[in-house]
Amino acid sequence: MKPLPDLAAVVLWMAGALLSFSATAIAVRELAPALGLFDILAARAGAGVAIVGAVALLRRRPLPARRMPLHLARNLVHWGGNYAWSLGVTLLPLAVVFALEFTTPAWVTLLAVLILRERLTASRVAAVALGFLGVLVVLRPGLAALQPASLVVLGAAVMFALTAVATKALTRTESVLSILFWMNLIQLPLNLAAGRLFPAVPVQAFEGRHGLALALLCIAGLTSHWCLTSAYRRGDAILVMPLDFLRIPLIAVLGWRLYGEPLDPWLFLGAGLIVGGIVWNLAAEARRRDPVPLPGETRKRA
Repeated sequence: MKPLPDLAAVVLWMAGALLSFSATAIAVRELAPALGLFDILAARAGAGVAIVGAVALLRRRPLPARRMPLHLARNLVHWGGNYAWSLGVTLLPLAVVFALEFTTPAWVTLLAVLILRERLTASRVAAVALGFLGVLVVLRPGLAALQPASLVVLGAAVMFALTAVATKALTRTESVLSILFWMNLIQLPLNLAAGRLFPAVPVQAFEGRHGLALALLCIAGLTSHWCLTSAYRRGDAILVMPLDFLRIPLIAVLGWRLYGEPLDPWLFLGAGLIVGGIVWNLAAEARRRDPVPLPGETRKRA
């Protein structure tokens, strides 16, 4: 059992992550009427290049790309996922976007079996099954909740899962700082080019509040992943994941207060099924890694 200071640190890091993820979604929602999505993503990528590059320079760490083809493939897919997620934020209630995004671990499980040849266990099957059951509850096929935009966000979740599988492969040879730097550097020109090819027609003039939202996006886009990574370093996934689930009620309340979005009980039920499957699988994986000693066994310590 981890000492209380570590538990407190996990809670504090996760509080930062929850606020940052929510701030990112709200910033995109606020900026969309004044800027095109590709322009928003270009600004975020540009800030990422500058900040990560400055950190590497201060630490005097090189940022080599030893597996450039995999970097390119990963970031093409991640770029598509970012656009699809951002589009969903502008079209759907924010809580629906976050709930559907939580299907990413289920897709990762399937793709890891198919691509990385990882073993398919009963708990992983249960996680995938509960995840897709939760999606059906959230979307309720045949009802008004099933919109093309919902399928776009599900597509984003699949692309994020592919990105996660590629990231797992990249971490064998690349540092996290290098992966982040090349992610932003590759996606920056993609967003700039797409923004010129498909220019958006703003419905609002760019004002001071949009500048604040843009600054919030650039900062929260980095702090969200920094806080989440720090939480995982201080605590086990079985502790972090349920705290991460608080993203859904938090963004639901913010969407209700800021945009008048309804608080749908079906969404919370479906999200609970999705996250329940994830936590079940994490608990089973933890038991496999750290089996309970048999009766009579003792641990010898120096």
